[in-house]
Amino acid sequence: MDNLKDFLDEKVLLFNQPSFIDDDPISIPHRFSKLQDIEISGFFAAILAWGQRKTIINKSLELMDLMGNSPYDFVLNHSEKELKQLMTFKHRTFNDLDTLYFIDFFSRYYRENESLEKAFTRGYSAEVDVMEILLSNFHDLFFDSEQAPRRTRKHIASPKKKSACKRINMFLRWMVRRDDKGVDFGLWNKISPAQLVCPCDLHVDRIGRSLGLIQRKQTDWQTAMELTRNLRLMDAADPIKYDFALFGLGVLEKEQKNHLK
Repeated sequence: MDNLKDFLDEKVLLFNQPSFIDDDPISIPHRFSKLQDIEISGFFAAILAWGQRKTIINKSLELMDLMGNSPYDFVLNHSEKELKQLMTFKHRTFNDLDTLYFIDFFSRYYRENESLEKAFTRGYSAEVDVMEILLSNFHDLFFDSEQAPRRTRKHIASPKKKSACKRINMFLRWMVRRDDKGVDFGLWNKISPAQLVCPCDLHVDRIGRSLGLIQRKQTDWQTAMELTRNLRLMDAADPIKYDFALFGLGVLEKEQKNHLK
């Protein structure tokens, strides 16, 4: 474990740099400076994060453009005409109906709350393994409207459905983790970096298994927790910094394989 920690610490330093931003969906919220703009744009970018990163970034930029590149102002002050323009947006299975409901949720939510942090800390406790409760509560809050389309529920993962919750955990990493590298924002203070769960995407899952950090056969919430607990053995205060190492190694491995073809 000591040798593995040294290896992964080195890779964290390599990948957790401002140069990481441009080719990653986190570049979308980095276009903004206002808290609410960062939250809304970051949430959309994270939820849309499946497929090639270049496509994810381009689709997120398209959506931001449809909102006049002022997402906070848009969710509070949009006209019917502006709302109809969003109906042209689609990314994979995320369609116009999903987009409109997301805007409806944000519109209702931000009229009563300053920050999205409050939505993710309902039922908060200081226990290390609190994220299962917080993510389940957020899912319930997000769909508390009778107008919530049933199809949209698949876009907000929940541990109660055994999902690894990759996209939500990635968004939380962006909002909660703080260091001096300039990649993650560290804007929220209630959730501790020690409580975060590692986003278990394809790259992280593959490299985590190759390094012996994951033994569970399937990839679900328990897999994400198994990986996270093993990462805590290397850094209990900030285990999810190793997401940079695992993801970066996975991308490099894929690029090398493609180069050899």
